[in-house]
Amino acid sequence: MKFQALRFALATLATIPAVASAQGSSAAPTQNIVQVAVASGKFNTLVAAVKAAGLAETLQGPGPFTVFAPTDAAFAKLPAGTLDALLADKAKLASILTYHVLSGAVMAADVIKAGAVQPVTVNGQTLDIVVRGGKVYVSGAQVITADIRASNGVIHVIDAVLLPKAAASSMGN
Repeated sequence: MKFQALRFALATLATIPAVASAQGSSAAPTQNIVQVAVASGKFNTLVAAVKAAGLAETLQGPGPFTVFAPTDAAFAKLPAGTLDALLADKAKLASILTYHVLSGAVMAADVIKAGAVQPVTVNGQTLDIVVRGGKVYVSGAQVITADIRASNGVIHVIDAVLLPKAAASSMGN
């Protein structure tokens, strides 16, 4: 029953935005994760952080990757000064950003098939994927758009910045 609810919630969230549909829904995407993020215009802060952390080349590489991408509005929810502090601490920034990335392309349907609700991120910590009220949450952040395909993986848009345990405790969260 739990996985049926997860399947329903992920299926209702699985939409392809205009950026991806412009590439042709039946054709393989031609833009990598960073290019898709830049083209959407909703991930300017994320792209700047990825570049500041030195991760842009990796996320433009062959992958595949799954990225839980916070929008600019999600970054705006962080306490004042947090983003500036992270941009000044490349190691902590990289740790937080890699907490948003899984190795492999994990589509919404893959989560259902695998039955996995705690995937391990690139930084080594796990995410908690749950369904509440028909909506999917990844470690507390709501998935607002799922399955945006890129040539080297997939993006799932979330409404909050995910903080690994060490980063959250050092920020007083």
